[in-house]
Amino acid sequence: MPDFTREAALGGRVAGVDEVGRGPLAGPVLAAAVVLPMGLSAQLVAMLDDSKKLSPRKRAAALLALQASGAEIGVGAASVEEIYKLNILHASFLAMRRAIAALPLPPDHVLVDGNKKPGIAIPCTTLIGGDGLSLSIAAASIVAKELRDKLMRQLNARYPHYGWARNAGYAAALHRAAILMHGPSPHHRRGFGPLLA
Repeated sequence: MPDFTREAALGGRVAGVDEVGRGPLAGPVLAAAVVLPMGLSAQLVAMLDDSKKLSPRKRAAALLALQASGAEIGVGAASVEEIYKLNILHASFLAMRRAIAALPLPPDHVLVDGNKKPGIAIPCTTLIGGDGLSLSIAAASIVAKELRDKLMRQLNARYPHYGWARNAGYAAALHRAAILMHGPSPHHRRGFGPLLA
């Protein structure tokens, strides 16, 4: 389970940063930056974990609890056009930089899930598997996952045959079959999987 050990050791205002959406065939990559308030309740601590380990219901509840807790939250995205121009890694870094810039105040230190820094002037520490180790990164992973899934559900209303409400743009069988039948939408990423044009 993630804890606050790394944040406490660093001191100051520490932002956890994570992204979601590097693997899908459609939609943006989205990142979140979260600075948790001091004196986090035990109830909220128990709700925070790697977003991939939580059910949709628990993720939604955790996001609401985070928003009510006074946590500082910044969100950033990189579009499908930016993914095509920059490649998915650098687009992910762009989304992270935008999320950090969207915080109400710059943090003193940033903890990033993964092993590569996103190219910021703020002191930064990478942490492989950070969403399962750091509460701040776990919070960021929940925010990013919930907001990206919500966006893909909204897009699904306009493009229902791709099944984005269920697959969030990932390469599920129904999604791949729909691309072959209907062609790609404006929200599909050129060069990903079956989208090689």
